[in-house]
Amino acid sequence: MKAVGAKILLLAKASILVVDDSADNLALLFEILKDFYTVKGANSGERALKLVRDGYLPDLILLDIVMPGLSGYDVCKELKSDRVTRDVPIMFLTGLTEEANEDKGLRMGAVDYVTKPVNPGILLARVKVHLENKAARDFLKDQNAFLDSEVKRRTSEAVDAQQATILVLAAILGSRDQETGNHVRRTQHYVRLLAVCLQTHPAFAEYLTDKQIDILFKSAPLHDIGKVGIPDRVLLKPGIFDAEEFEIMKTHTTIGHMAIEDAEARLGVRLPFLACAKEIALNHHEKWDGGGYPQGQAGRKIPISARLMALADVYDALRSQRIYKPAMTHDRAKAIIIEGRGRHFDPDVVDAFTSIDEQFAAIAELYPN
Repeated sequence: MKAVGAKILLLAKASILVVDDSADNLALLFEILKDFYTVKGANSGERALKLVRDGYLPDLILLDIVMPGLSGYDVCKELKSDRVTRDVPIMFLTGLTEEANEDKGLRMGAVDYVTKPVNPGILLARVKVHLENKAARDFLKDQNAFLDSEVKRRTSEAVDAQQATILVLAAILGSRDQETGNHVRRTQHYVRLLAVCLQTHPAFAEYLTDKQIDILFKSAPLHDIGKVGIPDRVLLKPGIFDAEEFEIMKTHTTIGHMAIEDAEARLGVRLPFLACAKEIALNHHEKWDGGGYPQGQAGRKIPISARLMALADVYDALRSQRIYKPAMTHDRAKAIIIEGRGRHFDPDVVDAFTSIDEQFAAIAELYPN
């Protein structure tokens, strides 16, 4: 019913532009149409084009073919080449009766062909059909535009909700571990810097799409979320862990992975950013040579997301001050990262880091402890 109502409203307001070089024809067509539609006339193709270019946009155009100056074909071509007027239906009016003329007009985009002398009943019936068709098309176009807008709005809301969730979880971790601070923000930016740098590398290009890099940036803050399950006596210890405490701290990788996995199960859906966060949480302490934890994975068996985070996390730890150690300079931290090439870190990731290390230093300055 809504569509029908919209159609009636559109028809009631429909405007028609009549283009004919004959004053008699213009007068006749005006008399036929005036009781049903708003009618405007133009006595030449040039005049018709000026009207529409000055802002007059009719719902339908009745267009004579044979006119001095610009012919109806010329006017039709101009109107169909303009984004603003290309969807306005055009009905040709002509005394030409050869099929070739009719075929030419239809191929140029006209919707119909009415021969002169005009039969008022036939003309009104055809005009009504084409205006109804246009009203239906306009309604569907408006609906599609609305639906597109609504999808974009809801997608934006979902993205905002994701980001808000991540920030809340990161804030919860920060409330327990005061050393976390800007660590989350810095590592988030470090990971993106590395990903963008490696985006064209043959070994990384398939994975590091623009979309995946955005997911990495959003997921990275959850890499240490498992630390919320570490006892305060360990997490907040103002010094170096002993062997037992270190084993407890190492469990934050599996705790984080299981927590995100549980969240996925409760949601009943798999979301790309949660899958990525789960992958990073579990694997970001793995080492290239297999000496990391919790699974002792090595080389390319370690997910790319975790290889990026591994370097970002270590660099930030080296640059950060702790109770038991001072913050290192960028150059010293860079040297340690390079020493770990092929042992702790993926060699390609280290090479990417050394090509953009000054940007790492800038991020460290931008988000200090």
